[in-house]
Amino acid sequence: MEALEFISNYNKYLEEIEQVIKPELLPVLQKLKETDPHDLLSHESWLINSNHARGYVWSLFISKCRKE
Repeated sequence: MEALEFISNYNKYLEEIEQVIKPELLPVLQKLKETDPHDLLSHESWLINSNHARGYVWSLFISKCRKE
């Protein structure tokens, strides 16, 4: 998966997370929604497939939860 494909699917991955998290975690998710996905990857970045991309977004979410 190229970086541009990840960027186009980023909001979809966040919507998937939103469907399964507790309401008290929505502010953390909102911060990720405000993050420009262009800032998360470089043009040379390569994710193996959509599962890898989902895992990357989940790891970003979990990392932000731990900091909150």
